[in-house]
Amino acid sequence: VQLVESGGGLVQAGGYLRLSCAASGFTFSSYAMGWFREAPGKERELVGVVSWSGGRTFYADSVKGRFTISRYNAKNTVYVQMNSLKTEDTAVYYCAAQRYRPGNPTTKTGDYDYWGQGTQVTVSS
Repeated sequence: VQLVESGGGLVQAGGYLRLSCAASGFTFSSYAMGWFREAPGKERELVGVVSWSGGRTFYADSVKGRFTISRYNAKNTVYVQMNSLKTEDTAVYYCAAQRYRPGNPTTKTGDYDYWGQGTQVTVSS
């Protein structure tokens, strides 16, 4: 199983980035996909999650209206488009996979089965 994030980098406040996460080694369409982030000295937190089919999304209040998560099951890839970036968005961003379960995907880190290695996003003022 592999989850490989890409697209991180340095960007000025107000700018944008698009992160990608390429999955392999499991049935991608059977897993909800989440994006999380971890800033220095802080706990890992949810950014957002997209359901197995892509029909449902959920976002943390801190990114709602600025970030958009999407998935392309044919390419086993999930994305997060990050607009209007703020310095407080600086963190390592991780994608994670949650095996199918009834109801909506959960948002707890412990409920996710597979994790990527992370990609650094730095937003300068």
